[in-house]
Amino acid sequence: MLEKKGTVLRFSDIEKSALVALLERYGLMLEIVPSTFPIPGSYWGDDEAGLITNVLYSRQETPIHSILHEACHFICMSPKRRETLHTDAGGSDVEEAGVCFLQILLSEELPGVGQARMFADMDAWGYSFRFGTAESWFLNDAEDAREWLLAHCVINSSGQPCGLNMLPDQ
Repeated sequence: MLEKKGTVLRFSDIEKSALVALLERYGLMLEIVPSTFPIPGSYWGDDEAGLITNVLYSRQETPIHSILHEACHFICMSPKRRETLHTDAGGSDVEEAGVCFLQILLSEELPGVGQARMFADMDAWGYSFRFGTAESWFLNDAEDAREWLLAHCVINSSGQPCGLNMLPDQ
């Protein structure tokens, strides 16, 4: 599915201080890039967020789902991988599922975002899941993602985010 410009929540649409505080809690710094410049470390290009070591790059028009997704890649990787992170976060399929799951959880911490909006924006942007929608996947088919996050100490047994993955590389 192709994204329709303007249909997803963007960095310019939200309260910046809550996002900055969330990122800082996980050791990430946010750097805003002028709209006329390419975003450093962006895997997909265009207005998608970029990631180089612990710096997350965004423009005003960068979608919030993209910022959270890249932040969650950083959160879900080992300290050794974070040191050399540049553009391509890599990781396994189940780690990618964990990243998507965590971005939905963390969306609740941003005023005006939340899970319902994250589900809608992920669907509008074209994330694809076996159950069709992001919400159906999250509610009915994401047990492997949840278990991965739990095993890597990213969420606790109650399903709440609890910090950075501090386990060594697998």
